[in-house]
Amino acid sequence: MLKNSKGAAESQIVDIYDQIPRGKDYEPAVTIQDVSSLGRSSRISGIRTGRQHDFLSDMERNYFHILNFSDAVIDIREQFPLQLDLTMLIAEEIGIKHPIHPKTKKPVHMTSDFNITISEQGTTKDVVRTIKSKDDLVDRRTIEKFEIESIYWKRLGINWGIVTDLEINKTLALNISDVMHYYSIDKLEAFIKISDEEIGDIIIAFIQRLIDSKNNIREASSAFERDHHLLKGTGISLFKHLVARKYIKIDLLEALNMDEAVRIDLGEKVMKLGEVAL
Repeated sequence: MLKNSKGAAESQIVDIYDQIPRGKDYEPAVTIQDVSSLGRSSRISGIRTGRQHDFLSDMERNYFHILNFSDAVIDIREQFPLQLDLTMLIAEEIGIKHPIHPKTKKPVHMTSDFNITISEQGTTKDVVRTIKSKDDLVDRRTIEKFEIESIYWKRLGINWGIVTDLEINKTLALNISDVMHYYSIDKLEAFIKISDEEIGDIIIAFIQRLIDSKNNIREASSAFERDHHLLKGTGISLFKHLVARKYIKIDLLEALNMDEAVRIDLGEKVMKLGEVAL
């Protein structure tokens, strides 16, 4: 394709881009099996996609948690492949060496860390974000690779940008990671033999308890467990479930502490559970 015109090459790349699967059918170009030697790799289930996501660093994982919690995000495709023909063409045009395999010395496929589909005011669009520590942005070779990546996405008409560790709030990411473990509670021991209708009633009663209580979350949860003959720890699990599902809102920029009083606001979704007497 390098011998074809730039316009023809880019037109074909757009067609290939549109054919890449989305949602649960997407497969990242690089998985944690491919880089098993890296100690910071991880795999997390995504509620937006219904599949497992592979991350190669703590920063990627933390950024994913924030995306996974956002109502504006409808799809997340990590380790997104860039078409080799176009990245080689761009590298040649701007006089930069294309990334090569350290052993074979052959050109390798480049990837972008996140291809994110966002829904805004009834329309959807893709944006691309690359995750990098601010300290790495002074490396000349890193900047050269970013230049190839930037031009690539500009030619496809897709917004591209760099996200550094300064822009990823670790407290927010950790809080989201914590509560999202309780996104689905149907497998918790306390609820296995309880119908969905009964679970709904319990949740409504628990929300009311949180609103009325002047105690901290742990104290309110323990009292609720005793009153409703629930297993120890069920109340805290319910609390995190409600935060994960956005039935209640709390300040996730502050470290979660169940032993302190937490300001709780009702989310819009709470009314789907039934009228709550305030």
